[in-house]
Amino acid sequence: MTATSDNKPGVEQSANTAKDHAETTMGPAPELDELNAFFWTSGADGELRMQYCDECHYWQHPPSVCCRKCLGEGIAAKPLAGTGTVGAITVNRMPWMPGLKVPYILVIVELDEQPGLRLTSAMPGVEPGAVQIGDRVKVCFEQREDVWVPFFELLS
Repeated sequence: MTATSDNKPGVEQSANTAKDHAETTMGPAPELDELNAFFWTSGADGELRMQYCDECHYWQHPPSVCCRKCLGEGIAAKPLAGTGTVGAITVNRMPWMPGLKVPYILVIVELDEQPGLRLTSAMPGVEPGAVQIGDRVKVCFEQREDVWVPFFELLS
């Protein structure tokens, strides 16, 4: 389920807001640098972005200074559809840091744009057993400081 954010018109967030999950489903916000800042801030407008090579048409993640496939330098951050298929699931029942709500679900999602383009993330608010390998999912974002963390939810 998604709801439009009150402070950013047209930006969708999960119905469980960032404030609800910030201290329970994730650790500290990642440190931004020249290579990764576009990825961690792109959720502010509701778009998931990854690097795309204009030379060989290859999507890549995590970010790099050149294309991993052709070594070309014509790479740029471009938006993706934000949809994919669950390829792996784990249910974690150990609170690895203080305040971490358990159980929580981690997934590896193969994104629709390219076979092998995967993103590891969590599915906050989803109960164990409610998601299966092969399920279709879509990205949602939670804000933590100046970072927008991509999570996934089931497509309805």
